[in-house]
Amino acid sequence: MPVNLDAGDGPPSFLDMITTAGYRAATAGLRLGVFPALAEGPLPAAELAARIDADPRGTTLLADVLVSCGYLTADGDRYANAPMADKWLAGGDYRRVEHFWSTVLFDSWGELETSVRSGAAALDFYAWLAERPETLGRFQGMLSAHAEHIAPEVAALVPVGRTLLDVGGGHATYPIRLCSGNPSLHATVVDRPEALNAAAVEAAGVTDRITLRPGDYDELDLGSGFDTALLFNVVHGRTAAANRTLLHRVAAALRPGGAVVLLEHQEHPADPVDDAFTRVFSLNLFHGQCGQVYPAHDIAAWLLDAGFGEPEIHPLESSPAQSVLIARLGGTR
Repeated sequence: MPVNLDAGDGPPSFLDMITTAGYRAATAGLRLGVFPALAEGPLPAAELAARIDADPRGTTLLADVLVSCGYLTADGDRYANAPMADKWLAGGDYRRVEHFWSTVLFDSWGELETSVRSGAAALDFYAWLAERPETLGRFQGMLSAHAEHIAPEVAALVPVGRTLLDVGGGHATYPIRLCSGNPSLHATVVDRPEALNAAAVEAAGVTDRITLRPGDYDELDLGSGFDTALLFNVVHGRTAAANRTLLHRVAAALRPGGAVVLLEHQEHPADPVDDAFTRVFSLNLFHGQCGQVYPAHDIAAWLLDAGFGEPEIHPLESSPAQSVLIARLGGTR
């Protein structure tokens, strides 16, 4: 929650510094367990410190910042969660999102100017994640939870044949849903070994119809004759040249008239908050993977170059900043 300051209260960069410090304090509160500790009611600073196993003076100073930033309220020496902190930070899955993004912004953006200056990623995002198993787990959990949320709408758009290739869909959410609803469908999922979720496939009872292939989908033989290929949240993590090459490889893996289905963020969503987040997300992709959120017309041009027709674009209601793009090999729609 931003500090309630007007633009005339000081230089914009100074106000941003205060709100950034406030957000960092909030993530410290999240990691220390401040918000769950206050979920049952107000506490004096000393008792709050005891609950979270922290220093009383440090806890008081942190809580005072959280009051200024709107995360907590204070009545005398007693602190309480503000309503929005109670809703979003005291419990539930959203805390995973804050844990992940605060780690990304404060730990991985140290060399951001190096990426911007050089035009190349200053760090390898997936190598960075691999060094942080807890953050990697949150990242994979976030992806899976979001996929579960939008899967009903997305799956209804996918043209289903008898065979499906999922490139980069390690959590297997979409093949599981599609195979569960289409008894004759067989799917192959290609992704990094650490991303493949064999447990989810087994739990869904579709191990006989979903094949998991660990490896680099830029190097592996993707096979041939597939009716449909999924590229969900893949192209934004790559350079334009790498995407052109991959789409040619995907085209070679499809039968004539087969369909490729992409799930991507819109470059400029209508909602201003979604638009602001998308710009931050795009910069993060550039910094860690040399990718970005690409304009739909760029993706359409790559598809045409690979032999596909003009894509149909379906904005999602369940995730308004994202769209599904569907194109058929040879231009058949």
